[in-house]
Amino acid sequence: MRALLLSLTLILAVGCQCSETDGEPGPNGERRTIAVIPKGTTHVFWRSVHAGALAAGRDRGVEILWQGPVREDDRSAQIRVVEDMISRGVDAIVLAPLDDTALVPVATEASREGIPVVIFDSGIEWDGRVSFVATDNYQGGVLAAERMNELLGGQGRVMVMRYQEGSDSTARREAGFLETMTERFTGIEVVSSNQYGGATTETAYATAENLLVSHPDVDGVFTPNESTTFGMLRALTDADRAGEVKHVGFDASESLVAALREGHLHGLVLQNPVRMGDLAVRAAVDRLDGRDVEARIDTGATMVTRENMDEPDVAALLTPDLSILDD
Repeated sequence: MRALLLSLTLILAVGCQCSETDGEPGPNGERRTIAVIPKGTTHVFWRSVHAGALAAGRDRGVEILWQGPVREDDRSAQIRVVEDMISRGVDAIVLAPLDDTALVPVATEASREGIPVVIFDSGIEWDGRVSFVATDNYQGGVLAAERMNELLGGQGRVMVMRYQEGSDSTARREAGFLETMTERFTGIEVVSSNQYGGATTETAYATAENLLVSHPDVDGVFTPNESTTFGMLRALTDADRAGEVKHVGFDASESLVAALREGHLHGLVLQNPVRMGDLAVRAAVDRLDGRDVEARIDTGATMVTRENMDEPDVAALLTPDLSILDD
């Protein structure tokens, strides 16, 4: 009974699509399985990662088990997923850790069990990983700061609405933005940089509303991921200030792309999540095949504006092909 209750709890706590590819025998005749564990399962970013992982799985002949927490602040649920994949005896784990320290013990446990671990999207304080596949998040923050300086002409008041504590990827974006402002764009004053939007658009919206009340004369705002960007956009729209306040965000969704085209957003730093999922799975398979794997794989970052959003390469980042998820 206890085991049944634990299984039911895990199913409710996480999103799981656990048999996405047919899987083919590996070099020794075994059927290899790669567990891909994202931070969450609801945002468009993670669906794009999923598409890339499936494409790589099909190309390399492995089964992909896709499972992660529903909420991007549920560290316990993600830890349970990793533990479950270890118990299943998967051949490799591809993990986007929700926290740069909380996931270290289970990642270490996987490695001890002979399961190679590829870390993607967000870093971890652990040197046992096979590879780290991610955007150069600090440079993404630099791109956002450069865009903000361009928009404001080197003068004004800006604020950063952070994501959540313990998230390595967004912390690096925030650091890239803030340090670039301090070191290079001294005519711009940062009036707030210590408020966190949290893991959902609703919590981000509430924080954004409070920030706009506290700083009614702000000229620009930077938000470091999809949920904080959408939460701030909603708050600016409700305050009738969308478009007036220069807003540079991170990541894309249908709503954010529409806002960029309408001039309510003034820049989006885009990662390449499809490529990230693809390369992370390939790195895991390469290790299983005994090939050398680069310790750090940079998947790139692009500043997207209203002026370049229809260029073919940029448009592909804004609206990635996710049809493989429906197969």
